[in-house]
Amino acid sequence: ASPPDEEWPEAEKAEKLARGAALKWASGVFYRPEKLEALGQYRSRETKRNNSIQARLKSTVQSYLEGVSAGLEQLRAAAEEVQSVRRELGAARWALGGSAERLQDLQRMRALMAEHVQLASVVKVLPQLFSVHEVFSHTLELLHDQHLLEAHAELMMLEQLRDDVLFQLHLRGLSSAQATVLSYFRGLQELNESLAKQLWGIVGRSLQLVREDPVLFVSAVRIIEREEKIDDALLLDATFLPPGRPKGWRQKFYHVLQETITGSRLLTARVDTTGPGLSRHLAALQRDVVTELLVVKDLMVQCVPAHYNILSICTATYHQALSSHLQDILQEDLDKQALFLLLEWVLHVYQSPEMMGHPGLLPEVDVSALGPLISHDLVDQMERKYVVKVKASVLEWMQRTLEVEFKEWFREEEPETDHQGFFQSALPVIVMQMLSENIRVASLITASLQQKVYGMALEELEAFLGRLREALVQCGKEHQKERAVPTHYVPYLLATLNNSLALSSSVSSLHPDTAPREVPASLQAALDRTQRKACQLLLEELLLDLQPLCVQLPSRKWLSGSQLVSNMCEVIDKYAKDFSRVRKPISMLLLTESERLVTSQYVRALMQRRMVCRGQEERGQLCRRLLQDATQLRELFQGLGLDRSQQSLEAVFALRELICLKDPALLSLEVLGFITKYPDVSDEHVSTLLDLRGDVSKELRHMVLEMMAQHPQAPPEGYQSIFSTILVPAPELPFCLRKGKCA
Repeated sequence: ASPPDEEWPEAEKAEKLARGAALKWASGVFYRPEKLEALGQYRSRETKRNNSIQARLKSTVQSYLEGVSAGLEQLRAAAEEVQSVRRELGAARWALGGSAERLQDLQRMRALMAEHVQLASVVKVLPQLFSVHEVFSHTLELLHDQHLLEAHAELMMLEQLRDDVLFQLHLRGLSSAQATVLSYFRGLQELNESLAKQLWGIVGRSLQLVREDPVLFVSAVRIIEREEKIDDALLLDATFLPPGRPKGWRQKFYHVLQETITGSRLLTARVDTTGPGLSRHLAALQRDVVTELLVVKDLMVQCVPAHYNILSICTATYHQALSSHLQDILQEDLDKQALFLLLEWVLHVYQSPEMMGHPGLLPEVDVSALGPLISHDLVDQMERKYVVKVKASVLEWMQRTLEVEFKEWFREEEPETDHQGFFQSALPVIVMQMLSENIRVASLITASLQQKVYGMALEELEAFLGRLREALVQCGKEHQKERAVPTHYVPYLLATLNNSLALSSSVSSLHPDTAPREVPASLQAALDRTQRKACQLLLEELLLDLQPLCVQLPSRKWLSGSQLVSNMCEVIDKYAKDFSRVRKPISMLLLTESERLVTSQYVRALMQRRMVCRGQEERGQLCRRLLQDATQLRELFQGLGLDRSQQSLEAVFALRELICLKDPALLSLEVLGFITKYPDVSDEHVSTLLDLRGDVSKELRHMVLEMMAQHPQAPPEGYQSIFSTILVPAPELPFCLRKGKCA
């Protein structure tokens, strides 16, 4: 035998580790002499502990040994049982080997038994098969008399009989015989079609029937549910599916109901798209849709199973049908009234308490969950079409208004006046009422439409002002041909100016926001152009009256003391009184421009080379006349309300100083001061004034002009020119003989 340390090396290693651990522990505990006194206690305690451990080990080993012994006993018993079973199986195999012939007899008996069962089944259904055609006829009579439930019961019985026969043939693989069975039961197709026709006719009249005779409708729904259950059962089995299955009559029910709603008379009839006709049509749609949905909610819902969701389906169908119907209407060329009616109906009426928000439909009907009746893009397209139609209407009305206004300019009566005496006409009131009313009507639909119409109104007003300006030009041309036409030319021009001011002050009221708004720049420019044109025509009229007087100066008759300037003052005063019939600031603008016109014409007359002073006395007489005339004109305009600082007559006083200078040698200095004050004076102007003096030599003239060339003047910012518009006529050349020198 091997030594113990060779058989159990792990035990030896464990014992060494245990001894080492014990020695380490003992050295740690007894390293001091006084601890040795407790050695007996430690020995006793460790002895007890070792005894306890050994007892537990013995108990554990004993239990393991007992388990092993029991296991061995069970294995021995199992081996004996296996041997016993093996012997019995061998005996059974020997016994079966001799009964093979009897098994074949049993197989033949089983086949005969199956055939017997089949024949018994056939014999059992023979009476039913022989009565099939009789049942066909009876079922047709029941359908004719609208006994739908009874007819359907017999139809189901016939279908069950046919399906059983077909199933048996299917199980035995006799597919060739199925055609014979189908031919025998061909009347079922006719019965199905006849029943379906009646059912869909009932569903098509369901809204009427649930009010008058709900029994018939309920019968139809019950039949549909029966067929749906049969379909579900056959589809669930999935081993054999009879012909004509699944019928899907519930889906057909939904389809017929939706077609009935979609194909209703109001949704398919030809619509009169004019305003009144379309209004009646939309009112009828509103009334009928609400009425029919109330019938569905209050009556039809009670006649069908809850899972039909019949109210939701009808609501969605009406929603889609109305959407398609309205889109068909939009394909027509609608006028503005029709477009407005459609927009109002779609955006406001449809979801209002008068229609889909009817208290009787809430809370079951929530049309907001179905989306918009018409897409936002289509609504925007409708709004743009509406704006185009309104624009055409506004253009037509404005053109008509302008034509009436143009005719009034040629009346024999003056224009009407307001309570302050200012000339005016009905034109601004008509135009602004027309535009503001269209903007107000658009606000009843959406803010976006209101903004679109507002933009269009400003564009049309700007275009109208352009046409008004053209009408003023045409009227001016007629007046040029004959000054007596129109009779009250000036008052109507003044009325036009007041109208323009009224339009300008009213434009801000058109804006959808109540806060004051500035007039758009392009529109303000159009207003300014119209005002300038009217002012220009008025000043041209004043000029026509002044020109006969201006051609008389300068002259020696004028120098001798004629009433020429007094007559000019009378003309100016007459026009100033007319200008007072215009509201400020245009009245002051006209007065200012009139003063500039008078100054310009007076200076222009002096520049016409009509007279040359013959001596100092005549120059003095000219200076006195210039002073008298300029003072008289200045006092006139000052009396009319034009301050001296706003007048341009100072140019006449400056010309007088140039002419009245006694020492010609000082002309260069005087002219320098003159051109400094009036930088738009040209050489021709100064040369003409020197000619008017009559005492300037060629050398002095050359020196003055040379000085002007050496001191060019640039107009300061804001300078209003006077001389740049005055043309100086060319001097007359002396007559020359062909071969002689000029005299």
